[in-house]
Amino acid sequence: MRYSIVIEKAENNFAAYVPDLPGCVATGATVAETEQQIREAIDLHLRGMREDGLPIPEPSSSVDYIEIAA
Repeated sequence: MRYSIVIEKAENNFAAYVPDLPGCVATGATVAETEQQIREAIDLHLRGMREDGLPIPEPSSSVDYIEIAA
C-alpha cells in the first residue's frame, strides 16, 4: 500500500501525519528523521488495527502541487 503523508515544519522540529489513518502521527528533528518515524508509526498503526480486528483503510488521499504567480 502507498499512503500519502504530510510533513510540516513546527516551531522546533517537524511533524507528520497520514490523512487516511487518523491518529497516525510522528515527529522528528529533521525531515529525514520525520519520514523514518512516520514510516514506523504507519507500521505500528496498521499492526494495531489488524490485532484489533479493524479494517485497514485503503489509501485514498492524493498529493499534488499547484503553481501560482507570486
